[in-house]
Amino acid sequence: MSIPKNRPPQATSTLRSRPAGGAGKRAHYFDPVPEVESKRRTLRLRTGDVAAELQADRGVFGSRAIDLGTLTLLKEAPLPPAEGELLDLGSGYGPIAIALARRSPAARVWAVDVNERALELTRANAATARTPNVVACLPDEVPAHLRFAAIYSNPPVRVGKAALHDLLQRWLPRLAPGAQAYLVVQRNLGADSLATWLEAQGYRVQRLKSKKGYRVLSVGGAE
Repeated sequence: MSIPKNRPPQATSTLRSRPAGGAGKRAHYFDPVPEVESKRRTLRLRTGDVAAELQADRGVFGSRAIDLGTLTLLKEAPLPPAEGELLDLGSGYGPIAIALARRSPAARVWAVDVNERALELTRANAATARTPNVVACLPDEVPAHLRFAAIYSNPPVRVGKAALHDLLQRWLPRLAPGAQAYLVVQRNLGADSLATWLEAQGYRVQRLKSKKGYRVLSVGGAE
């Protein structure tokens, strides 16, 4: 399936461009086009069976080092399905997407972000990592009919609770029947309250792992 060539106007996704309550202070990795000057650096992703060199940049989440939450998710969440459509929600420069693509080369991995710089990096990193099954795109470029065999996300909790809930309410219903989403969230940034909220929405939530201040949550389809 080809990706639409004509991009929509500025994405109005629930991966918001700024965190709630952030007046006067920009959180650059939520902005579609970061204002901070580009300054790339090479980071090494090493987790289990995956090793890759990735380009990161200012204005993109985790630009100084592979985020500990991302590493925790990749180490502790179940392996991705071998086939089907997989989603990395809030992909940044692509460490989760590339790990999923390496582990499931017959699957297609949608790396979704609103940050254009992040998407450019993901495309470049996927090419270097030889993972042609990664598709980096804006949220509105994901075909509406797709249902995901699994979702993996280190979600942007700093956008604020309301925006985070909007984000999950948009994407979790697109899980295929019986599929799971795997989220990693810091305990001190609301992992337990998020789990409680998800359960209140009818989702089946399991706390798979608690490690180094992070919780890995498994979220099943709403009943």
